[in-house]
Amino acid sequence: MTLASDLSIVFIVVGVLMLLAEAAMPGNFLLVPATVLMVLGAVGFLFPDLLLSVWGPLLAVIVLAPSTYLTIKLYQKIAPPAPPETRVATSLVGTTGVITVEVRPDSLKGKVQIDHDTWSATAKCVIPVGKKVTVKSSEGVHVFVEEINEDGKPVCP
Repeated sequence: MTLASDLSIVFIVVGVLMLLAEAAMPGNFLLVPATVLMVLGAVGFLFPDLLLSVWGPLLAVIVLAPSTYLTIKLYQKIAPPAPPETRVATSLVGTTGVITVEVRPDSLKGKVQIDHDTWSATAKCVIPVGKKVTVKSSEGVHVFVEEINEDGKPVCP
């Protein structure tokens, strides 16, 4: 056997092992190098002189670019990006909630429940417990809220 044939076999074996490792523990991003190694191994069998020439690394780059792109697309399809698990106050602007502890102007003792989270709140007017509010702005970990009526219009001028 020649050096190119030996190298081709090594590339294919390592590529297959990487594919098996990726299948056993997904998310390691081994699919790209495994694909490149297997393609280079196949090229080494078909064109042994090409694999050991200066064109070998260029061929690896040519295979690497589409393999990387297709792998990223495959992972995005399998597990699409999810929204963040936690919310920050700035993402609450425009959402509605219910007052759980009376809100007073210039005080952060008031609390508003938005979805399943409770946030410190302040407002221009006193807002009693149970009133529906909308978040107008945020600063740090507290929000500035405004009471709204059934029509969604502000109550406090």
